[in-house]
Amino acid sequence: MSTLIEAIEGDITTQRVEAIVNAANSSLTGGGGVDGAIHAAAGPRLLEACRALRAESLPDGLPAGEAVATDAFDLPARWVIHTVGPDRRAGQTDPDLLASCFTRSLDVARDLGAKSIALPAVGAGVFGWDAAEAARLAVDAVRAHPGVEEGEFDVVRFVLFGEKTLRAFVDALRR
Repeated sequence: MSTLIEAIEGDITTQRVEAIVNAANSSLTGGGGVDGAIHAAAGPRLLEACRALRAESLPDGLPAGEAVATDAFDLPARWVIHTVGPDRRAGQTDPDLLASCFTRSLDVARDLGAKSIALPAVGAGVFGWDAAEAARLAVDAVRAHPGVEEGEFDVVRFVLFGEKTLRAFVDALRR
């Protein structure tokens, strides 16, 4: 069975999938955009879980390109997978680091046994990556992931904000 890879415009916090990906900051303490929306919708226990991760295993924060999971609490998903995109505005311009956000998120989802996952356009917001470049890197990373190639996921859904970003991902999926 093959994995469905799709792109929609919508609110990632309302997706009925097993795991949603949070475009987090390295402190895991919430912020703006997708990160703030996920923290608000998940409720205060998400922040508590993130603080526990920081205290137990991530004292310096989550590095860019890596991913880690928590429960999703008040969200319809079961898990939140937090990943930190490279901040292009701060000189983090390595495309492999941005692609790693998607690869590592899928690795974590696979380890959890999640069959459905929703991902935002990591890096394409305040971190300054061009939507088309972020989309190309994201789609290529997802397509090349062993769990996708082997059909271990039922659906990988890019949930995007805004027509420009949606169009960039739809175009990347058509390639």
